This record gives sequence, structure tokens and C-alpha cells, in this order.
Amino acid sequence: MNFDLLPAPYESSSPQAVVTLREYPSGAVFAPHAHSRGQFAYAASGSVRMFTDLGNWVVPAQRALWVPAHVSHEMHMCGDVTMINTYLGDKAVELAGLPAHCQVFGITPLLRHLFEAALVLSPDAASSVRGEAVLTLLIDELRTLPNLALSVPLPRERRLARACERFIDAPSQNISVDDMAAWSSMSRRAFTRNLRADIGMSFVAWRQQACLLEATSRLSAGSSITQVASDLGFSSSSAFISIFRRNLGASPGRYFARSGGASRY
Repeated sequence: MNFDLLPAPYESSSPQAVVTLREYPSGAVFAPHAHSRGQFAYAASGSVRMFTDLGNWVVPAQRALWVPAHVSHEMHMCGDVTMINTYLGDKAVELAGLPAHCQVFGITPLLRHLFEAALVLSPDAASSVRGEAVLTLLIDELRTLPNLALSVPLPRERRLARACERFIDAPSQNISVDDMAAWSSMSRRAFTRNLRADIGMSFVAWRQQACLLEATSRLSAGSSITQVASDLGFSSSSAFISIFRRNLGASPGRYFARSGGASRY
């Protein structure tokens, strides 16, 4: 199910930060598009997968994704998604210290409350003393957010990209270097050398990151740890949990536990 893109008024609105809320059913897709403002997309519920020419990202519930202005991206909704978007002008991006590349971030309880406050501001109220204070604090709070390792790069070289995209369509720890070399029509040695030169990491590290990305998306949508570990070729649930904890800093249960309690967002 394809959805319309952002209406033009949000792109050209005068406040340096414009906050909107929209809800999408599971399976909704935004075809490749770009914005003239940077987009800070917070998944209040559900999860989102995003694809660009440089890689793909997953945004579990209660996390957010930063997309710089003019970066073409495609979004897929996994589960019913409530998305709070903050569109930022150049000055706000600089003040928030946001990077020139896409990045997934954790969210603080304060930022969730600021989203709530910003969503009820009328266009006139946004320029009031209170409105400006809310948006100023929201922009400043973006500086404090932790980076999350929820992305996997895609190589630029055509044969490597074809093999990696095939992997991402059905990721598994059981897919070997030899499989990938065959898919890319290269020798094993050429594949491993060229992949590292292109994306700056080994195939084994890339494979694990791609599998964790898929696992995070499936867990966020409600799949069980046992099923995800089995589907993605991990030797056991405990092995999967150990790798998840080592790479993402917490067990799946703790990682997806919601913090901040009172806020509905």
C-alpha cells in the first residue's frame, strides 16, 4: 500500500522545527522520495525499515531515525505505525548537532514529552513565547540522544550490491562467503577483498549486522526470540541473545522494554 508524500506546507513552514503525527497500517510503503528539510522520524509504535542507495536502517518502536535533507529514501511500515516526524531547517539541524548521514537514535523521556507539547501547538502558537521555548528545548534535547547501531551498509559496486541485496531479501547466518562470491560472480578472494574495500568491514561482520537488523525488525513486530533465532540461522536462542547483547548493549527483552512510562508517545 503506497502513501502520499509530505504535503508542501510542512517543507516551507517558517518555524525551524515542525512536528507532525500520522498513523499508517502495517505494510504501508513510501516510494523513494526526499525532503527539503531534515526529517527526524520517531516510531511511537510499530517499526519502520528504510532503504537508501547507501544502506538500510531499522527503527524499532520508541526509537527514531534521522534522514538529512535531500537524501532519497524509501520507508516500509512493519506493524501498525504511529510516526511523529520533526522536520528541521538548516539552523535547527546545526543547533541539534545532527550528522550529515542517516542515523538511528534512542529517545529520552523528556523528548517524548516535548513531542506531545509540540503536537498541540497551532501555527500561531509556534511563534509564541511558549511555543518557541518548546521547540528550542526540543532541538536542544536532540543533541543528547544516543546513537544506535541499527544500520547495514550496501556496497556501491554493482556485483557486490546485487549479492548483498539478495542476502538482505532472505538473511541467514548459514549463507557463506562462497555463496556470496558465487552470487557476485567473483572468486572467494576477490569477493572478500572487494567487499572490505567497498564498505570497510568483513563479510562475517556484515552478515551478522544484517541478521541483527532483520532480527530487530521482527522482534519489534512481535516475533518470538526462538523463532527469530531459528529463522536467521543462529545456533541457538542463547547464542542469538548473546550476540544481540554484545552488539546492541542489552538483551532483546531489555532492549525493547519501554522507558518513560507515563507518556502515550
